[in-house]
Amino acid sequence: MKSMTCKELGGGCDMRFSASTFEEIAQMSKEHGREMFQKGDKAHLQAMDNMKALMQSPEAMAQWFEAKKREFERLPSTV
Repeated sequence: MKSMTCKELGGGCDMRFSASTFEEIAQMSKEHGREMFQKGDKAHLQAMDNMKALMQSPEAMAQWFEAKKREFERLPSTV
């Protein structure tokens, strides 16, 4: 298992997610973001606006995703 925070994944808080794969942790972050969007959390809404801007360029989004995946892969595994 490896852990990353919401902020490390481009979000707006320090909630920690733990998973075996980057895809799993990305899904957890996405679900958390959806919940925070529904609650109208300002920090997460700003983070979502930043992601929307990044998504305007598929190349930039792919580079961001790969960089986060590499960051996850470099993390030490926890029990």
